[in-house]
Amino acid sequence: MDDTEELTLGFAPATAKAEAYRVLARKYRPQDFTGLIGQEALVRTLRNAFATGRIAHAFMLTGVRGVGKTTTARIIARALNCVGPDGTRKEPTIQPCGVCEPCVAIAESRHLDVQEMDGASNNGIEEVRQIIDSVRYAPASARYKVYIIDEVHMLSKPAFNALLKTLEEPPAHVEFIFATTEIRKVPVTILSRCQRFDLRRIETGELVSHLANIATKENVETEPAALSLIARAAEGSVRDALSLLDQAIAHEEGHAICAESVRAMLGLADRGRILDLFEKTMRGEIATALADLGDIYAGGADPLVVLQDLLEITHYLTRLKVAPAAEGFFDGGSGEARRAAEMAARLPLSALARAWQMLLKGLIEVRDAVRPIAAAEMALVRLAYATDLPPTDKLVRDAMERAESTPTPSSRRARPAPAPNATTSRGGEAVSAQARPLAETEAARRPAPPEPVALHSLAEIAGLAGLKGAAVLKVQIENHMHLVRLEAGQIEFRPRPGAPRTLASDLAQKLKEWTGIRWVVTLAREGGEPTLAEQKKAARAEKLEMVAQEPLVRAVLDRFPGAEIVAVRERADRDIAPSTDES
Repeated sequence: MDDTEELTLGFAPATAKAEAYRVLARKYRPQDFTGLIGQEALVRTLRNAFATGRIAHAFMLTGVRGVGKTTTARIIARALNCVGPDGTRKEPTIQPCGVCEPCVAIAESRHLDVQEMDGASNNGIEEVRQIIDSVRYAPASARYKVYIIDEVHMLSKPAFNALLKTLEEPPAHVEFIFATTEIRKVPVTILSRCQRFDLRRIETGELVSHLANIATKENVETEPAALSLIARAAEGSVRDALSLLDQAIAHEEGHAICAESVRAMLGLADRGRILDLFEKTMRGEIATALADLGDIYAGGADPLVVLQDLLEITHYLTRLKVAPAAEGFFDGGSGEARRAAEMAARLPLSALARAWQMLLKGLIEVRDAVRPIAAAEMALVRLAYATDLPPTDKLVRDAMERAESTPTPSSRRARPAPAPNATTSRGGEAVSAQARPLAETEAARRPAPPEPVALHSLAEIAGLAGLKGAAVLKVQIENHMHLVRLEAGQIEFRPRPGAPRTLASDLAQKLKEWTGIRWVVTLAREGGEPTLAEQKKAARAEKLEMVAQEPLVRAVLDRFPGAEIVAVRERADRDIAPSTDES
């Protein structure tokens, strides 16, 4: 072997360099719209827009973390600037090739004409001014200049105001793509200038299928139950699910990913044990329930997660109660699902509603407590002892019945003394045969119902309100009601603009008190007589006009220009006796 061969053989291992590991969330980031899962509405709209050339100049992408906002923004940028494998494409395409220079450069975040900016760290007006100054210039090499601003809601108010005019009328070669998780913090003036897309959470089943495909590509064996746990923990976020899958692969060190290992990794408790804990707590077996909670906590479960699981069980049982075919916390064919169905049949809906409220309060306490396990135990203690309490509606009914049956102090003082012939035994039991029954006493204390009153016109109703001292209601009746129909126990009217919203309900309540019968007061959208105030005004104008036509009054008005009739007073007729004085 000569020196050259030795040098070559010795140099080759030194140049061999292991490829840097990329996490699954970056490795399997979609490069085109075909790899974007769960966003069919967005993909369909963009496909039609690109096909017809109706491409908006600004896009607003909103949704929870990890659903693909930044990925979608980069795909749109590639679709706008793709030139094809041979470099001859002249128009934007919904299917970027991924191999041309613009596609590769945009995917690697190094294209000069596609600028990505973090709105959280670049939220001042100076950064926005730089964008405004640069949009005037044509792209250096791409078809469009694309500005991607992530977390755009973090921009300051002056920055938003500076962006308004440019965003409304940008140059033809400029595209804006905004991404945010807090869409309500974005000013309406900005939203009105963008085409908005709401990226939804990915369904658990769809996310499990996606994770299974990636696990197959990575040559990793997984259990469906383990992937379901990861998908539920991700809460619809693809990035969170891929990060958890990456963690589970490292946790197993080349072995198959099973549900037990994922549960231990996430700090979750066995759902069967959580169901046992819930059942014992609802039975009031607090000592056993606390022991089970201690075992679950010793096994690595987070008390906050345990309370969340108890809330999910409560929600699942309530749904089973009102919709027996509901699906949720447990798989439909599992033994826990059958146990849950039996438990839902036994528990009343009021107990489940009360458990939900108490566990929800306990969840907040566990989240903020210094010792979460102690707060979780106290939440279970309260829930266990609340199971013996009667429903709230029964407590209210019992209290009302006791209040009605117990005489007031004033009624006890006003009670007449026993009749002379009434006798009382030594045990305190009344033995008089002439004593009035308790029912008659109660009936005497009840107020007599009002006598029925017949009402035939709106004026009579307003007059009744005045007699009863309801001056405000009387004014509202006169000024805000256009009567459409008035029958026995029924009123229909059209409210005047500006009428109180509670006018109908207030009138119905008062008429029931005053007349002794139930009145149905409804609203109409059109029609109706003039209001009483309008009728009075019209009658007064008619009287003034009639008086003005009298010859004497007309002569006075003509003699004094500018004079007007202020009021007309009725004068009572007087009997004038003929004078007997001859002189």
